[in-house]
Amino acid sequence: MMNAQAAGSSSDLGFSTLSRFLAGSDTSAAKVQARQSSRATAQAGVALSPAELQDVARLRATDRAVRAHEQAHLAVGGDLVRGGANFSYTTGPDRKRYAVAGEVSIDVSPGRTPQETLPKAAHIRATALAPADPSPQDHSVAAHATQMEQQARIDLAAERQAEAAHVLYAPDGRAESNLAGLGARLDQYA
Repeated sequence: MMNAQAAGSSSDLGFSTLSRFLAGSDTSAAKVQARQSSRATAQAGVALSPAELQDVARLRATDRAVRAHEQAHLAVGGDLVRGGANFSYTTGPDRKRYAVAGEVSIDVSPGRTPQETLPKAAHIRATALAPADPSPQDHSVAAHATQMEQQARIDLAAERQAEAAHVLYAPDGRAESNLAGLGARLDQYA
């Protein structure tokens, strides 16, 4: 989960990825983890039922998946990241804490100019979509970045059009066509 923040603002777009992994199926990996958990809890002196062992195995898998998801945002985010990953935890039957949700806050403000905004918007989108399984909030932030990029392209085109219009007009605002001047010179040679 990513939490998107515009620089200097307190508004969040919030990338929230609640664990989609808790509802996972009973796989052979979960069974192996349950056996490992069983050994660990036996050594710690805590007796867990088979159902509790399965819960611990699912929580461990969820913890790993949530941490990997947030790490992907951090790895791609670079200078956009505001702080580290924040996690929400639950305590398992073995009395250990497991991450079940997380977030990474990033700066989603546009650049100072359209030229700065274009690469920044692409970076925001890449950061949002970095995990193998982007959350709905990740997709929302990526869509926001795409809109920001489109607006920057519109602004850049307007700037270029204004620059082109400036070339065709005299400083006093009179139309001064370069073609008209060229035509006058052609008439001289004709």
